[in-house]
Amino acid sequence: MDTQAKTKSGFKAVLIFLVVLLFNLIVHGAIFMFFRDSTLNPLLTALAAVIWGVVGVYFLYLSFSWAVEQFPQQISRKILPYIFIGPAVLLLGWLLVLPALRTLYLSFFNASSDKFVGLGNYLAIFSDRLLATALRNNLLWVFVGTLACVAFGLLIAILADRSSYERIAKSIIFMPMAISFVAAGVIWKFVYYYQPGTEQIGLLNAIVIALGGEPQAWVTMLQPWNNFFLILILIWMQTGFAMVIFSAAIKGVPEDILEAARVDGAGEIRIFFRIIIPFISTTLLTVTTTIIVFTLKIFDVVMVMTGGQYDTEVVATQFYRQFFMYRNFGYGSTLAIVLLIAVLPVIYFNLRQIRKQGGF
Repeated sequence: MDTQAKTKSGFKAVLIFLVVLLFNLIVHGAIFMFFRDSTLNPLLTALAAVIWGVVGVYFLYLSFSWAVEQFPQQISRKILPYIFIGPAVLLLGWLLVLPALRTLYLSFFNASSDKFVGLGNYLAIFSDRLLATALRNNLLWVFVGTLACVAFGLLIAILADRSSYERIAKSIIFMPMAISFVAAGVIWKFVYYYQPGTEQIGLLNAIVIALGGEPQAWVTMLQPWNNFFLILILIWMQTGFAMVIFSAAIKGVPEDILEAARVDGAGEIRIFFRIIIPFISTTLLTVTTTIIVFTLKIFDVVMVMTGGQYDTEVVATQFYRQFFMYRNFGYGSTLAIVLLIAVLPVIYFNLRQIRKQGGF
């Protein structure tokens, strides 16, 4: 009798779950179709879509949570966590995993994706002069940009921590993080602006002329040094990120250890290298690897400032040019896969560091 009752209860719970699933698919599908074909005022449509997004997600989780609770307690306890993380996993799979697999598939075909060429695209990119320049520039971004961001962020975090103007200084340095890379590129385009003659509206050239120097075309003619002027934009933006993370880690260093070291006669420089650096080493590695990922994927700044011209090409701009401008889908997809392969080891290392810190 107990077995029959459990079977009926389980069958009822499965039926309820399927009904809830079907109901949500029909309702939300109908709402989506309505918004897709709607002729309402765009502002009203946007407002209604926001309301639907908030209320719809709440109802979605509420209904599925109720349906799962109809199962026996042992089963519902195992299923419930997947109900909450399931939509996020499905969305990530749809937006990230499937496009990555399709890109990998396209990388084995020719420009028009109608002829299989195997590893031909992969062999071609390593004999391409433009890609060699792009890889060289990416390495510059990785080494120079990352090293400068980490070094300046750590230095400012240490100095600001000892200053009475800590909040003001940190706010000013962190402020560039509030804008996008595209906006930063536009700002710095005016800083580096050059025009023939003595009248210069670019800030940097105006300063150079005021000091008696000659104006320079900083991001066009000064090759390959122009890449360093572009990297300076990354440093301007990401130093604030590094500073905030390092500052939080430094504040976590036990004060009694620092005081004991000072009592023993250790200087501040020795304390910094022998106590603070080892204590925040995991944070140091995490910040470094995070900025490395940024630099490997760098695109916005280069595209806004030079469009990849003047010997400033990076892998991402080369991919954009091949895929969207030249419509060479095979070669462009291969560049995207190469960039993904370059980023994956850094991300894996970063996740290992987070796991060691108990992040997940």
